[in-house]
Amino acid sequence: MSISGFDHVAIPVENVDAMLSFYRQLGFAVKRFEEDGLLFYSVHFGDHRFNFHDPRTWQSKSFSLRGPRALPGCGDFCFVWDESLESLLEFLRRSKMEVELGPVEMTGGRQQGKLKGRSVYIRDPDSNLLEFIVYP
Repeated sequence: MSISGFDHVAIPVENVDAMLSFYRQLGFAVKRFEEDGLLFYSVHFGDHRFNFHDPRTWQSKSFSLRGPRALPGCGDFCFVWDESLESLLEFLRRSKMEVELGPVEMTGGRQQGKLKGRSVYIRDPDSNLLEFIVYP
């Protein structure tokens, strides 16, 4: 297979300031940029990034490089937490982030879905679902 990794994902966002603040709190680096008069934001972790399409961008008829039915809150993302489950729960408590579900045992993508981990689910300000999985 020639695909070697995952680079980025793009989602429309409604509440830009709240989203950027939330992802900064998770430890993401934040960038802002303009292209062809449209405003974009990106949040980075490791070699990966999320592009956030500002409402003026995803609502613009001139911007077609997006899922035609994507609306804020359409995301469902899973992140690997490289520390203990206890450290994840403590981080979420300190950050005042409400746990929607978990910890629960889930099958992740590691070892082609053969390795189970413990997951905790939260939501960001636009109601995208964020899963944090801790592998043994």
